[in-house]
Amino acid sequence: MTSPRVLVLNGPNLSRLGSREPEVYGSATHDDLVAACRAAAADLGLDVEVRQTDDEAELVGWLHEAADSGTPVVLNPAAFTHYSYALRDACSMRTAPLVEVHLTNPAAREDFRHTSVVAGAATGSITGFGLESYALALRAVAELRRSEETAR
Repeated sequence: MTSPRVLVLNGPNLSRLGSREPEVYGSATHDDLVAACRAAAADLGLDVEVRQTDDEAELVGWLHEAADSGTPVVLNPAAFTHYSYALRDACSMRTAPLVEVHLTNPAAREDFRHTSVVAGAATGSITGFGLESYALALRAVAELRRSEETAR
């Protein structure tokens, strides 16, 4: 039996982790994020694929792919969180759990970061725990999948 697949999708500037505002985002790199996601997924019996793009259209396409295949998603929309209605609409087409995740707590930052247009289309949101936010999101996906299987 194969492990359930989960897409971890990251938006703009996350490839710059470690060098981008380390006082805000910490010193962990994108490679560290990928390794942390793979380790957490392995512990949970999940098969994870981590992707990053600075392109809104590509991110929307990946969400369509996930919806079409019924694949759960952990999504860090990054700056798109606050204004991308195209991304929000793509999230609303989800056919499996979708957990919004952020390294920092947007509600504790600048006013323009307080609103997520994506949150209303997500299963839930986990913010403010650095790389651990991703592990928590993957745990949520695993638990949601388990609950769905039990309900069948």
